Amino acid sequence: MAFSFGAPWVTAVALKPIAAEADGLRAVPALAGALTWLGGGFGGIAMGYVAERVGVRWTVTGGAVMIACGLALSSFGPGWPLLVGHGLFIGLLGLAGINAPLYVYVSHWFDRHRGSALALISSGSYIAGAVWPPIFERAISTFGWRHSMIAYGLVEALVIVPLAIMFLSQTPEKPEPAAPVSAGAARKRVLGWPPNLVFAMLMAAIFMCCVPMAMPQQHLVAFCSDVGITAARGALMLSVLLGTAFLSRQIWGLIADKVGGLRTVLVGSAAQLVTMSAFLLTQDEYGLFTVSAAFGLGFSGLIPATVLTVRELFAAREAAWRIPMLLLCSGTGMATGSWLAGYIYDAFGFYAPAFAAGIAVNAAHLVLIGALVARRRATLAAAWSHA
Repeated sequence: MAFSFGAPWVTAVALKPIAAEADGLRAVPALAGALTWLGGGFGGIAMGYVAERVGVRWTVTGGAVMIACGLALSSFGPGWPLLVGHGLFIGLLGLAGINAPLYVYVSHWFDRHRGSALALISSGSYIAGAVWPPIFERAISTFGWRHSMIAYGLVEALVIVPLAIMFLSQTPEKPEPAAPVSAGAARKRVLGWPPNLVFAMLMAAIFMCCVPMAMPQQHLVAFCSDVGITAARGALMLSVLLGTAFLSRQIWGLIADKVGGLRTVLVGSAAQLVTMSAFLLTQDEYGLFTVSAAFGLGFSGLIPATVLTVRELFAAREAAWRIPMLLLCSGTGMATGSWLAGYIYDAFGFYAPAFAAGIAVNAAHLVLIGALVARRRATLAAAWSHA
């Protein structure tokens, strides 16, 4: 996960140099990042089924090779090669073969501490964000963004393919557990509602939480350079943001094991809303370092806690399609946030309106999750009163 999710960060760190070759439009490299998330989400649905049939070992191996091919193609320029390389090869065929299948794979290995396990495996993406941006910034400054893409594609494939072949064995076969009381008296009802209604609400929720989540991650380096902070310091700031996200995600996993996925999402949404708002309040370097660290602490538990919620409320046999569908909405939200921030920047010439739009979407997410938490409490109260 750490090596596969390193691929999109080359474009994030090189956003301004790539934009300079695209008539100065930041929406072009931002669109490449958006297509990566979108392709990874859509492809994950198919790859979830493929992994169930041929094994996660081979989907991950194929995904690693496709990411390398996508980086090689993207190095040909900021036009169609960049967009096709990121959207089709890195996203639809690459990350899709690694991200969703590994979420499903890990969820099948754990009955207890599943929240911590999901938090740990999903932290690979934050390790990527913490480790690679400063390295990419130096490589891009020295060798250019094209050569950096090609070199990283080779490294990524040489690391992931042997690991996948050696370690990704078949998941254990386990009997279907009984449905929890909180999921309704019968599997036909979830929280007392039709199951697909609850699932649709969770898909909408993960989309909305990921729109603001993507904005600082994709545009922080460019944002820093706009306010007079060097690209090297901006890359370091991005590493701080994602490094704190990695560390805090383990804490969020422990919290989710204690209080459940849904309440963890509610708390995480409130934390992301507060820290996202703080980006509008400072342009000082030390202030932005502080806000970046706080943002990483706040948002990092949202995706694995939402995945955990699905595993808590729905049957294990449905994980192979429900989790990829959820991650599709997550990727679509990340894609929307990445592209939207670039589009709004091109319209206004600064990032404050984009961040304000992200805050508004985050507020809607908080309201939706609050409604689900209230419904869960009402369902539990009704179950206790009948007992």
